[in-house]
Amino acid sequence: MKLTDCHTHTQFSVDSEADIEKCIGRAIELGLAAYAITDHCECNRWYSKEHYPDETTYQYFDFGRDFENSVSAVTALKQKYSGKLNLICGVEMGQATHNFEIAEKVVSDPRLDFVLGSMHQLPRTEDFCFIDYTEYSLDGIYDLAQCYFEEIHKLCKWGKFDVLAHLTYFMRYLKCKAKIDIDISRFDDIISESFRLLAENGKGLEINTSGIRQGFGDTFPDLKYVKLFREMGGEIISIGSDSHTVGDIGANVADGIETARAAGFTRIAYYINRKPNFIEL
Repeated sequence: MKLTDCHTHTQFSVDSEADIEKCIGRAIELGLAAYAITDHCECNRWYSKEHYPDETTYQYFDFGRDFENSVSAVTALKQKYSGKLNLICGVEMGQATHNFEIAEKVVSDPRLDFVLGSMHQLPRTEDFCFIDYTEYSLDGIYDLAQCYFEEIHKLCKWGKFDVLAHLTYFMRYLKCKAKIDIDISRFDDIISESFRLLAENGKGLEINTSGIRQGFGDTFPDLKYVKLFREMGGEIISIGSDSHTVGDIGANVADGIETARAAGFTRIAYYINRKPNFIEL
């Protein structure tokens, strides 16, 4: 089975200290058929803190700088490791809906092979990883989830990324950190509509395997929603470990492939020059 990892982070992500060349070495050691470096770029904090005088919910800024450092480094390393590794220059673009002007700037960069679209934070709200869910009633948590899926729908309607990353991202922290589990089936209509938009525009869905190793016990999203994506016409699936350390590169991607297969998919994708390339399962 040919394994790919299309969602990884290095020293150029705020939440990772993984040395980029050690990451590449690990990908070569694993014999990955494709390895994408997708460091964080949060569109709502592209500039320095001075540009956002009213922003109090997140203390890290300058993602424009991080983006340039990552993309420049990966572009140079693609040449260095040519013939040794199928190295993909990517980005995990967060919160495009909060600043479409910056998002357009990101996706228009000709050096990029691959753009993941993600949503880590709602407007005027903490990143989901920092929220104290004990301060919310159950109804309040469902309201947060509603807002999240509405923002995902808005992102999919814009649709200038390649693959939607970790659809059920917020549930990682809700369950693993706050020990709260909710039934998101009440949002199936808006999720289905988001998937329909992805499918109509030739966009993909990521099976993010980080939940398997982080205590959630499943992929983001789980099999039900991968099946739903296929039912709504989706054809493109990518697999990503969401690694932030060298040791997690490739983690559980074989399980992600099994989820894709169980949902009825017969191939997975990686991107070169913003175009999908397929590997048969």
